[in-house]
Amino acid sequence: MKGMMSYDLMETIRNTNEWMGASARAMASYPVWGLVPHPMFKVMSAWGRVTERSFARMVIKPDWGIHSIPGADGRDHLVNVETLVTRPFGDLIHFRVAGRAPMPRRVLLVAPMSGHYATLLRSTVHSLLPDCEVYVTDWHNARDIPVSEGKFDIEDYTLYLVDFMRHLGPDLNVIAICQPAPLTLAATAYLAEIEPAAQPRTLTLIGGPIDPDAAATEVTDFGRRVTMGQLEHMVIQRVGFKYKGAGRLVYPGLMQLASFISMNSEKHTKAFSDKIMAEAQGDGSEHDNHNRFYDEYLAVMDMTAEFYLSTVERIFKAREIAQNCFVVDGHQVDIGKITSVAVKTVEGANDDISAPGQCIAALALCTGLPDSKKASHLEPGAGHYGIFAGKSWRNNIRPLVLDFIDQNADNGPKVAPIRAV
Repeated sequence: MKGMMSYDLMETIRNTNEWMGASARAMASYPVWGLVPHPMFKVMSAWGRVTERSFARMVIKPDWGIHSIPGADGRDHLVNVETLVTRPFGDLIHFRVAGRAPMPRRVLLVAPMSGHYATLLRSTVHSLLPDCEVYVTDWHNARDIPVSEGKFDIEDYTLYLVDFMRHLGPDLNVIAICQPAPLTLAATAYLAEIEPAAQPRTLTLIGGPIDPDAAATEVTDFGRRVTMGQLEHMVIQRVGFKYKGAGRLVYPGLMQLASFISMNSEKHTKAFSDKIMAEAQGDGSEHDNHNRFYDEYLAVMDMTAEFYLSTVERIFKAREIAQNCFVVDGHQVDIGKITSVAVKTVEGANDDISAPGQCIAALALCTGLPDSKKASHLEPGAGHYGIFAGKSWRNNIRPLVLDFIDQNADNGPKVAPIRAV
């Protein structure tokens, strides 16, 4: 009950802050204050608007917001999101472009389950749609999944990926971003041994902790300092009575958000201070850079306790992927069994979450893969977010990934990628 009470306390605090923001906005916006030429009322109204919006976003799943893309025929084509596979903890979705023939490049984006929704990859999806058929793993918020659906740990996550790859077929190009990189590598190796005909054609791993000890970061240091017992005591709670998953043990999204913000507290404080002043001066807008970024950044989801704890214990502490001793459903995965899937790694030189060296370790584990099917790229000046959604992705990394896909295609002529400008 203690975990459930603390979970509801966090939700109460969030709800109270949202209410305070709404109240301040409403009170300071009364027309009568126009007779009092004091900037306090404008600042109060601006603080209320920013506060209300920020705390409201924490419990709202963002929309993909991708409605159309320009086609090679000069027309705009509508984009519809369709669900191909429905599972309790995550779905496989497809961005179907109306009025366009299927593209030869078929890409599965494996989204992170690390606190944010799959919509964090919105700009990545949007950049790939003109050139590819795009599929995405759309993970569900653990607070909305009844306890009766059972557990979900990293082995279950890996088996979900196996099923999704099997469903999409062997002419698939998989791109795993950040957290799922080691588990996607394991899923590919699992298929290579159990069902070789279902292997994807290429595998691109972007900024993932294949070997966390290859380069220390604040994340890996924290994992070494804290014992599993301490971690479970500090962060695991039970979902409160408000949601369908009441009673489920989770790592709450609100607690994850607090840790995200604490890592760059000065930067976030300045961003919100600047936003409040801009609103007070009448320079704010609904879809400015601040709102676009924080509407996504503040939207967080709960992770199942077993998924979070098994990730820390088995990926970071025991380094089961790095040491090639990961076990899935009683079967020990051998990454050396990957012999035909081309593998590429992408790292950012300034990545402070998964530092350079952690992801490229995957290539050394692929002992059965010839060097001709291995590739790597280190993006100068790029941080963690930039290697999959920023300027570095648009201008440099995306074209390289599409070229890598084409170089390993066996379905006819190569298709020149559309370069970002």
